[in-house]
Amino acid sequence: MKRETYWKNIRVANDLMFYIYTNIDTDINMDEVARSLGMDRVYLHKVFKKVFGRNIYESIKSIRLQKASNLLITNRHSTISKIAAACGYSSQTSFIRAFKARFGMTPKAWRNGGFLLYSDKLLGSVESGKLLVSEPAIVKQEPIDAFYLRDNGYGPHIKHSWQKLQTLIYTLEPKSYTLISLFHDNPAITRLDACQHVSAITLDAKNSEVNLPKFKIAGGVYAKFEVKGEREDLLRFIRWVYHTWLPQSGYETTTKPPYAIYRTNHHLSDDGHFDMDFYLSITL
Repeated sequence: MKRETYWKNIRVANDLMFYIYTNIDTDINMDEVARSLGMDRVYLHKVFKKVFGRNIYESIKSIRLQKASNLLITNRHSTISKIAAACGYSSQTSFIRAFKARFGMTPKAWRNGGFLLYSDKLLGSVESGKLLVSEPAIVKQEPIDAFYLRDNGYGPHIKHSWQKLQTLIYTLEPKSYTLISLFHDNPAITRLDACQHVSAITLDAKNSEVNLPKFKIAGGVYAKFEVKGEREDLLRFIRWVYHTWLPQSGYETTTKPPYAIYRTNHHLSDDGHFDMDFYLSITL
């Protein structure tokens, strides 16, 4: 495959995945999506599966249920039907059926503590004594334009994406740049190999100089946490944010993914430590 074709396929598949995540609350019609992108629907399906290893409709279903499973925990005052609608389900009955098939319990049982058993079985112990977390500040964030690479699954392989972004920095020598992670899925209730991770960078360079997909991180109201720890602490922190802080805070979250802006990136640091600001989308 030619290099130009390779990067074109990467951009097309990533643009489509980004569209799915940002429109998960709607009825996603692939014929309309293909027309809006000026591409053939069959071609879109082929490229998407080649890049991500699964078909588009499997991805949409999985993302809907992952988003719903998280909102059932964090948005305690939202009804099950409201959460189902927020994740693109037109029927509460079909949502309950799909949820039970995926998680082995009803949304009500999940909300009433089933998620804790599921999380413990999924992750086991992720305790560590190195994590430092500040009291959150409530901030208004502007949208952020960023170039990015997407990885299927959380694991050591993510380091390769960060090394590619590091290579870009060394090559272009920008006057300033920012390293950002997007966490589309809650790894405390989603298998690590099913999570989508995005490694992103903002830099003062022309688009033509960067052969990577580009997207806009959503602006809005966020809870901002200053967080320091070791690589193993990240899962512990995310679980605490979703399972403890949010339910007790009086806030609810949205389908916007949280993101981290790094001062020290644990994927690139020699000692595996991170120092970051973690932004969680919130609403009353």
